[in-house]
Amino acid sequence: MLAVLSPGQGSQKPGFLTPWLDLPGAAERLRSWSALAGVDLLHLGTEADADEIKDTARTQPLLVAAALLAGEHLPMDEVAVVAGHSVGELGAAALAGVLTAESAVTLAGVRGREMAAACALEPTGMAAVLGGDPDEVLAALEAHGLHPANRNGAGQIVAAGAVTGLEKLAAEPPARARVIMLKVAGAFHTPYMAPAEAALAEVAADITPADPARTLLSNLDGGAVTDGRELVRRLVRQVTAPVRWDLCMRTLADLDVTGVIELPPAGTLAGLVKRELKGEGAPEIVTLNTPDDLPAARDLIARHGGRGTEGNN
Repeated sequence: MLAVLSPGQGSQKPGFLTPWLDLPGAAERLRSWSALAGVDLLHLGTEADADEIKDTARTQPLLVAAALLAGEHLPMDEVAVVAGHSVGELGAAALAGVLTAESAVTLAGVRGREMAAACALEPTGMAAVLGGDPDEVLAALEAHGLHPANRNGAGQIVAAGAVTGLEKLAAEPPARARVIMLKVAGAFHTPYMAPAEAALAEVAADITPADPARTLLSNLDGGAVTDGRELVRRLVRQVTAPVRWDLCMRTLADLDVTGVIELPPAGTLAGLVKRELKGEGAPEIVTLNTPDDLPAARDLIARHGGRGTEGNN
């Protein structure tokens, strides 16, 4: 069984979409999606520097567009499972047939703009906590008024909240843990993003989703969602709810996924899967970063694909 994964914010790299423009229709597709997202995806994916694509309002639609652009060149009918990390869930939802590409890019544009606006309301941030006992890490976060925004497995929990609380956590890290401050605009996936959740809900209310055509895992609890409307509700709720990527990977293991493809810009989720699902039965992984990687991805699908587990369809 094969899973296709869509990465989230922080995985972007300057110029990472440049090689994809050699494919027929790619530039036209990005121009069309740019109008929906409210940002110039062609410029952002090819010419923009690291600082420009670090902007949440730009990064989120760029990542969703990248996932959709690459996904169009894969035989998705042979893919059993899809999942995305944070904003990557929008790309995964489109690849699962819940959203149209146009709806996914539109929602990503709104999500990015509104989360950026929420970040500007007060000084907040995020920090990766590597190692330590998970219960002790969570207790330390609570003691400093912080939230576990991402639980990524492989000994990684991302703390989020007020900058003062993060500084105290870094000064007094939990036993056997390292705290690394992240260069992000604010406390994503926490109550600080409530204004963005409300704005996204208003736009999402006008979208008519379909039910998933393949197994679609949710960041909320790692479970498969079979109802399109429920999935959209979760996508909205996820703006303020923690990303439970650890539970998504547990479900990949429970489903006996034997092959994994990470969509561009690939590497982050592949690394987490390698560290978490190791040993006998570890899935074979392809990181899809350029069109040159498409033959390897298609070969993986040919060898591990098939619709053993599906959504409603």
